[in-house]
Amino acid sequence: MSGRARGLIHPIPRLARLLAGRNPLRRPHDRVEGATIVVLTVAFLTAMAWASFLGARLYQSQLAAAAQLRPATAILSQDGPRPDIRLVPTGQVLAHWPGPGGREESGALEAVTAPGISGAVAGTRVRVWLNRVGQPVAPPSGRALMMVGAALMALAVAVGIAAGLLIPYWLGRLVLDRRRLAAWESAWALTGPRWSSRR
Repeated sequence: MSGRARGLIHPIPRLARLLAGRNPLRRPHDRVEGATIVVLTVAFLTAMAWASFLGARLYQSQLAAAAQLRPATAILSQDGPRPDIRLVPTGQVLAHWPGPGGREESGALEAVTAPGISGAVAGTRVRVWLNRVGQPVAPPSGRALMMVGAALMALAVAVGIAAGLLIPYWLGRLVLDRRRLAAWESAWALTGPRWSSRR
């Protein structure tokens, strides 16, 4: 088996050798870079676990919020707004619906919370979702859509944290590379004349 293949199979011992092994060619800058990689990797894995936890909590809170909604039938008191080709429906209409405790509630239904009002005439029955106090709210999303939304939120958080960790690594690498180059030039200034005098 080639040395490269062995390095790929056993990355942990290789990293340990880079950080603490006895290699006379290793400089302090190399150890600093190795330790930085370890710290940033641990920070990234911690952030991924935290982002997964955040996505799960968001999904659970959306489920809990949806469980508190109840469907009801509202009756329009006037004609609804004309249908619109825009992606987000607009407009509102007066309506009444059964509220908590059997009492009748009335108010304005908006096309965002009750899409069925667009183009409807007075007296039309439309389905609405009511919160705990009996006010119309946007219809709950399906479980699959909630899950996808929570996963995308967790992914966005993880990507943002990863980008935030790459910036300090890049800056640290830039500083270390400049110090390596300065040390190399200093060493070459001492060694170079000896080599050139042997020719």
